[in-house]
Amino acid sequence: MDRNDQWIKAMTSAGLNLIAQGLSIYDNNLRLAVSNRRFQEMFHLPDRLIRPGARFDDTIRYIAERGDYGPVDDIDALVRSRVEQALAFVPHYFERVRANGQVISIEGAPLPQGGWVTVYTDITRTKRIEELLRARSEELSGQLLAHAEELGATNRKLAATISALEEAQRQLTEIEARTRLTTEMMPAHIAHVDRDGHYTYSNRRLSAVMPGRPSDILGLHISDALGPDAFAKIGPHLEAAYGGDSPVFEFNEAHDSRRIRVAFTPDGAGGVYILSMDVTSETQARVALQQSRRRAMAAQMTSGLAHDFSNLLTIILGMMSKMEKMDLPEEAAELVSATQATAQRGGRLLNRIADMTGNRTLRPRATDMHGLLEDLKLLATPSLPRGIGLSVLDHTPDEALMLDAGMLQDALLNLVLNARDACGANGQITISAHAISRIWIEIAVTDTGPGFSKEALEKALNPFFTTKGSEGSGLGLPMVYDMVKLAGGDMRIANTPTGAAITLRLPYRAAPQVQGGLALLVEDNEDLRATFRDMLVELGYSVIEATSADEASALAADIEDIALVLSDIKLEGDATGIDLLKRLPKSLPCILMTSLPLSDPLHREALTRGPVLRKPFTRAQLAALLRPEEVS
Repeated sequence: MDRNDQWIKAMTSAGLNLIAQGLSIYDNNLRLAVSNRRFQEMFHLPDRLIRPGARFDDTIRYIAERGDYGPVDDIDALVRSRVEQALAFVPHYFERVRANGQVISIEGAPLPQGGWVTVYTDITRTKRIEELLRARSEELSGQLLAHAEELGATNRKLAATISALEEAQRQLTEIEARTRLTTEMMPAHIAHVDRDGHYTYSNRRLSAVMPGRPSDILGLHISDALGPDAFAKIGPHLEAAYGGDSPVFEFNEAHDSRRIRVAFTPDGAGGVYILSMDVTSETQARVALQQSRRRAMAAQMTSGLAHDFSNLLTIILGMMSKMEKMDLPEEAAELVSATQATAQRGGRLLNRIADMTGNRTLRPRATDMHGLLEDLKLLATPSLPRGIGLSVLDHTPDEALMLDAGMLQDALLNLVLNARDACGANGQITISAHAISRIWIEIAVTDTGPGFSKEALEKALNPFFTTKGSEGSGLGLPMVYDMVKLAGGDMRIANTPTGAAITLRLPYRAAPQVQGGLALLVEDNEDLRATFRDMLVELGYSVIEATSADEASALAADIEDIALVLSDIKLEGDATGIDLLKRLPKSLPCILMTSLPLSDPLHREALTRGPVLRKPFTRAQLAALLRPEEVS
């Protein structure tokens, strides 16, 4: 809450406490939202019943048990009756005599957003004056006139107070509507739970952050709203918040493995404010950046060593070549041959290290997963013995996805060949692929071999670890892992009841679906704009041009049939290409382009919003993002 909101809240509270009447506002679930000091004093309520979130039925029960309603045979029935009356949300006014003889009027009015505002007025003196008037109506004495004048003054004061209450109600309604509209527009779930874990406020965005969860959660316990799995993950942090801490943490939601970030903030009165948001795209981009940085460090560390070892191996091979020409005993010739073979294997290993740590840049393009898996089966089948079967279970979507098809196919072929080696002469290899809630594409390679040993489960992703002896380099699985991490995904290895399983999980990114039409080109460099215009024309588009995000926004607002937006990230003016995307309809296909390095924050943010082309690029690379069938 900012200073302005705090000031408004403090001023509102002070104003309500100046009112002589008791006032309470309950929400549509009959939980207390606001009350003033006179409300507590009039009914002698404990602090727990005047805190936000206190239940209306608990307050009625407390008043009844104190005897405020006089002798009551069935308190439960009385409470039910009052709750049913409140839930009808019908304006009402009535007067009652309390057990202490005080007479009060109770006037209730429903709020536009649901809930009640109720005013409690002490009318004991007014009633006494009315009785006096009735008793002495035959005597128009000076005392009667004085009381009549007093009554008129009291009525005037009451009218003024009612006007003030109506204005306070109007302002409170406006504040509530403004606050709710603001929170509903935020791409996050904002809520509050009381000290018992029940929701007293929610902006109805829980189902958007965690699909499958309910939206209307007021009154629910947080464990019921989130489900047992998610609550088990957030429970310890919630307890820490009840203890006064303000934890911020992330967890993977079980339904579709979304990455959720949660912040708990104590409210100072026993409850906790909650802010939660889906950070899956951010996490995917962060994982890709971290892997790029690790690879850069590895390349820096190994490049010098690889160069020196390569020189040493060259010298060794040269010396062995000279020794091979000498008249050596048979045993020495065998040693020379073995040394040569070992040095050559060392050279191949250096090349594999260079491949792993070198400049392996992902180049995502529009990819047909059905075609990729069919091609993989055609490539892999000839390398399998007759006794090993290969099955492909393809449950991927029909739309094109943004993937580096070459690197993914190489990785899957590597896994199939590893599975072949594990199965021996007989067995079954299965490749299964499916989408998880348009968040991930999951591809699993399973086999019926002996599975991973305990040591392999722990070390299989470590470079140079191998169970194949001199036949293996120990770089196959690490290179697959590297590819997955570069894409922002994850990889898991495990044993199954029938063998081993390796699962790749890659971000689900749909390719733009466009088939020609009008393209909006946004580029502030005149020479580059001409080049990109020619590319788009060759791909069958008509082109309109802009040099800034503001100019492009104006064109997009005036022209309805734009089929594609191709925009640089850095543009004239303060707004970027990312800002432009935020202004355009989400259904409009957009591609960003940039020469910024991957480490630049703008480049990283762009990757979370859609396809990004690294400058310089060719027409074929642009076409690959739009129409995979056009890629040569």
